[in-house]
Amino acid sequence: MQHSEQLLDLAARDINRRDAEILLAAAWQRSRAQLAANSADPVPPEVAARFAADCARRAAGEPVAYLLGRREFWSLEFEVNPAVLVPRPETELAVERVLALVTAQDARVADLGTGSGAIAIALAHERPAWRVTASDLSPEALAVARRNGDRLVAGRVEWLSGNWFTPYAQRRFDAIASNPPYIAGDDAVLQGDGLRHEPRLALTPGGDGLGALTTLINGAPEHLAAGGWLVLEHGTEQGKTLRDALVARGFAHVTSHRDLAGHERVTEGCWP
Repeated sequence: MQHSEQLLDLAARDINRRDAEILLAAAWQRSRAQLAANSADPVPPEVAARFAADCARRAAGEPVAYLLGRREFWSLEFEVNPAVLVPRPETELAVERVLALVTAQDARVADLGTGSGAIAIALAHERPAWRVTASDLSPEALAVARRNGDRLVAGRVEWLSGNWFTPYAQRRFDAIASNPPYIAGDDAVLQGDGLRHEPRLALTPGGDGLGALTTLINGAPEHLAAGGWLVLEHGTEQGKTLRDALVARGFAHVTSHRDLAGHERVTEGCWP
């Protein structure tokens, strides 16, 4: 029977050492700190078998979050599976911007293309009095979002099925936020480690990657209250294009914000 340090050394030949530690801790129901403090403990055979299977899947490019079935976002633990994107730290910038821009106590806010529900649930968690609505085209994604909502902010998010503005006839909001698909259809990153296992519909609209962002910019004015905000996550090279599009559509106070890596990642505009 091997001890944990031996298993981690073997796994580190094929995958990142940190990933190996996370997977072994999950398989053994221990923390990484416990693994380090008890590195000479023999690993039970059933734990070693699960760990080996998970490492093989990780070596094939499957995200750690899918292997664990969970991912932390905004200090909340979200269920994730291959029906939804893995929530990423840069998306927290979109949450931060909505919280900074909208001051009404009873604001109406929508999250379009919600995926796992990350943006909507984070907003509802921070502002319990807000009326938060979220939608997604994918029934499988919406099911994941509903489960996350029931567990984290029960009863505080309204979930709707449909593509972009289709579910929102005659409805207006103080803010609309979205992390839409924005990767160009021929971008090699789609075949890279991790992304090739995530839902393609949530990653790229095809073409130059701007299709969904353009739809949101053009359609948002019909669903924003006066002074309402559109907050969009986007690719690192798309900021100027989106600023120009927002200004051309009639938005004011158009600004882009940089993520922790220094890349323009979120662009916002106010409907006069």
